[in-house]
Amino acid sequence: MKLILITPPRFRPDEAREIAALFRAGLETLHLRKPQASAAELEALLRRLPADCLPRIVLHDHFALCAAYGLKGVHLNSRNPLPPQGHAGSVSRSCHSLDEVRLHAPLCDYVFLSPVYDSISKEGYGAAFTPDVLRRARAEGLIYNKVYALGGVGLEQLPEVHALGFGGAAVLGDVWQREPQELVSHFEKLKQTADKLI
Repeated sequence: MKLILITPPRFRPDEAREIAALFRAGLETLHLRKPQASAAELEALLRRLPADCLPRIVLHDHFALCAAYGLKGVHLNSRNPLPPQGHAGSVSRSCHSLDEVRLHAPLCDYVFLSPVYDSISKEGYGAAFTPDVLRRARAEGLIYNKVYALGGVGLEQLPEVHALGFGGAAVLGDVWQREPQELVSHFEKLKQTADKLI
């Protein structure tokens, strides 16, 4: 099962070093999501990363940086609903309903459906789908390998995410709310678990 890590919305003091360590630990795709950040602030972070990390990063904002730094792709959302003209990288999108999945998944490399569980990082942001609703969606072909679960996903939820038919999971709070010295070891546990769920 695919595993994607989303950055916390605010910059961390040693974030470039942490991101590089996570890539060395087996992270395949990082979504760089800093909704309040300027293009210059994102660029400063990208410049501090090793060159081999850049082709594995997907941007949520300031899409011009994608081509400039040879990044993996762009992630569409309500702030940025369209990819830049001439974009040749991956395209993913946030979906908050099954109707949005039906509409957007065929046009994207993958989509996030959220929130699947109660959010770890956003207080009061509860699950929007019951397991029964998700099972029916799978039976109808709406949840499949291009649909990734987001929202409250951690180590304990990965087996159920897989059983519900999701092609992957996007994690945020389960990793970043840990102590800095625990980030990589916890991510490695997530990755090992996800890799076994085929």
